[in-house]
Amino acid sequence: MKYSEEIKQKEFSVAVPDSIHKEIINAITDKGYIRFMIAGAYKPSDGLERFTCLIYRLFLPEQSQNIIDFLKSAYELLSQEGAGLVVIGGKEGLDELLRSEEYASFLMASQLPSLFLAIDKEVSPEARILIDRDIFKEASTIRIIGKKLSVYYDEASRIIPEFKEIYKRTVTVWGKKNHDHLARLRVGIIGLGSVGSLVAEALARMGVERFVLVDFDEIQLHNLDRLLGASVDDIGLPKVTVAHRQILLAATATNVEVTPVISGITEGAGYRRALDCDILFSCVDRPWPRYILNNLAYNHLIPVVDGGIQVRLNPETLEFEGADWQVQSVGPDRPCLECLEAYKPADVSIEQQGLLEDPTYLAGLPEDHEFKRNENIFPFSMNLASLEVLQFIEQVTGIGHTHYYGTQRFSYNEGYIRLNDERCCQPGCLFKAGVALGDTIFPPPVGLDFTAEQARLRQNKND
Repeated sequence: MKYSEEIKQKEFSVAVPDSIHKEIINAITDKGYIRFMIAGAYKPSDGLERFTCLIYRLFLPEQSQNIIDFLKSAYELLSQEGAGLVVIGGKEGLDELLRSEEYASFLMASQLPSLFLAIDKEVSPEARILIDRDIFKEASTIRIIGKKLSVYYDEASRIIPEFKEIYKRTVTVWGKKNHDHLARLRVGIIGLGSVGSLVAEALARMGVERFVLVDFDEIQLHNLDRLLGASVDDIGLPKVTVAHRQILLAATATNVEVTPVISGITEGAGYRRALDCDILFSCVDRPWPRYILNNLAYNHLIPVVDGGIQVRLNPETLEFEGADWQVQSVGPDRPCLECLEAYKPADVSIEQQGLLEDPTYLAGLPEDHEFKRNENIFPFSMNLASLEVLQFIEQVTGIGHTHYYGTQRFSYNEGYIRLNDERCCQPGCLFKAGVALGDTIFPPPVGLDFTAEQARLRQNKND
C-alpha cells in the first residue's frame, strides 16, 4: 500500500472539517453508536515528519444494506478517485469488523491504507490506520477544524504538560484544560522578522512546547531596531537561529522542541515542514507566501493566523500620516485571505517571476507603491503580534465565549478596532472548493523563490 512504509516512521494524524464532523455525529447518533457504521474518504497530507488523513467526504449505507457490501462499494468508488477508505463507527463495531475474514479479503488491496475512526458517546474519538496486515498505528492527534480548532490528543505521544507555579496567573485566565490544549499544539511561525520574533516570545512564555520556525533570511543591520533578541553580534545569522535561541531563553515549558528551517514557505523544505504543524502564524509581508498559507489553511486543514501593517507617508514630505493593521484567522468556515484581499493574485505571479528582485521593474513603480513600502517600527510590530496571538487564543480556547473575532482592523489614527465578521468568500472561491483535498487536485504551489535565492547569495558571500 502506498505510504505504508513512511507512515511507520512518521507521526500520524487525522484532520476533519467541522462540517464533516457534524455530519458524522448526526449520522451515528441517529442509528446508534455501537454497531452502525458509515464510510468516508480521505486524501493524504504528507509532511516531512507527519502523515495526515484529510477526511473530505462521507457515504451513508442504504437501509438494510449489508455492511461488507456497503464498504466494498465505497472502496471501489474511492479507488477511482485516488482516495483512502475511512470506516467510522463505535469502537466495538469496528473491532468486530476487523475480525471478519470477508472484510480482510479486500482490505489489503487498497491503494491507500484504510483508516478507522471510532466515535463513542462521552469518550474522545480514536483513530488508527492499517499499515500492514494486522498492524495498526494510532493517531497522535485528531483535529477538527472550523471556526474553532479542536484537537484530541493521544496522551502517550502528546503528554499532558505538568502544572508549574510559573503558570499560576496564566492558567487562572483560561483554565488548566485550555492550557493543556494550547501547550501541546505544534505551532508553525512563518517569517521570523519583527512580528514573528514577538509571536515566538509570547508563545514560549505561555508554555507552548512545539515550534516550527520557517524563514530563509539573515539578520541585517536595518533589522536591529525591530527584531526582538537580536544584537549587532547576530548580524549575518539566520533569523530562525536567533528566534530559536530566544524561545529557549523565554520558554516556561519543561520540554521544548524547536525546529528551525532555513527556507521559505515558497520552497519545498519550508512547505513540507509547515505540513507538520497544527496551526500556523503568517508573519510575512509578501503575496506568494500568503497564497501558499491560504492553500494550507483550506486544502490541508491547517488554520492560519495572519496579519499585516500598512504605514502611510505623505508622498511629498514623506512624513508619517497614519497606519492600519488587519488581522484574521483563516480556514474552513472562515473567509480566505484572497477573498479578504490580504494579497492580490496578480502580485503572486509578479513575485514568482522574480520581479520583486528586479531593480528596473521596481524603479518603474510609483513611489507610494506597496512593493516599495518598508516602513515599520517596533511598536507597530508589537501591536500586530499581540493581535495575532489573541486570535490564536480565541480560536483554540474560546475563552470569554468567543471563538470567532472575524477580521479585525485597527486604526492608529482613530485608536480603535473595527470588527467585520460578515465578510465571506466570493462565489466560486477555489480555496473553499479545495477543502481537505491536500495537493491531489493542484500541485504544491512552491518553486524557485528569487528573494530566497538573493538571500542565499548574500549569506554565501558573507561566509
